[in-house]
Amino acid sequence: MSGDGTGRGELAGQTVVVLGGSAGIGLETARQVRAAGGEPVLVARDAERLRRAAAELHPVRTAAFDAFDTARTERFLGGLPGTVDHVLVTAGSPAYTPLDALDPADAGRDFGGRLALAVAVARASRGKVRPGGALVLIGGTGGRRPAPGMAVTGAVTAALPALVANLALEVAPVRVALIAAGFVDTPLSAALLGDELDARREELRRTLPIGRVVGPADVAALAVHLMVNDALTGATYDIDGGQQLLAH
Repeated sequence: MSGDGTGRGELAGQTVVVLGGSAGIGLETARQVRAAGGEPVLVARDAERLRRAAAELHPVRTAAFDAFDTARTERFLGGLPGTVDHVLVTAGSPAYTPLDALDPADAGRDFGGRLALAVAVARASRGKVRPGGALVLIGGTGGRRPAPGMAVTGAVTAALPALVANLALEVAPVRVALIAAGFVDTPLSAALLGDELDARREELRRTLPIGRVVGPADVAALAVHLMVNDALTGATYDIDGGQQLLAH
């Protein structure tokens, strides 16, 4: 399935699997992969959104299932023909639950599920992703500041960089990288904030050093760069418009 890199575009002829590819950062990355000459493979839980994404992008393959079913994810990746060049993991959403409302079993699933998905993709990448190809995971920065409701998200935020650094050694010469995003103006953000979305956008435009809100295209461009630049592995790359520099 892997291409030979000939033709036009940074990803010409290369196959990129996007887990969580029907909306937000995943969909925008698939668009940029296609624009760079690559061939996206889209996986998403929502079959209808996946159908709409496929009608736009004409991926080489689609599959509708929950990527957090790690056994199925491994089977899917392992069953793709030939080799692939890169895998992007955007599946999942942060959990903002105060302690009094937090079920311990749910907390364990939220925390363990994010790590288990990364491990499953890394295991499946051996012998499937070409040497020098990349596994790119999407994480966040919000959990770096302790706050009520951030216990699980904070734990995931702290764990993913260590996991990525270790995986980069274990799956080399396949590369592994983590994108730690701040607020990104996606449908997920809209769903989480509801009526508070416009106020949050305006606050960020006023306070961020870049003077605007980070969008999916910004994160997607970083993801594509991490695929193309084969000197990068094992590190975490922040993209938040300078949000962490602000006093709270």
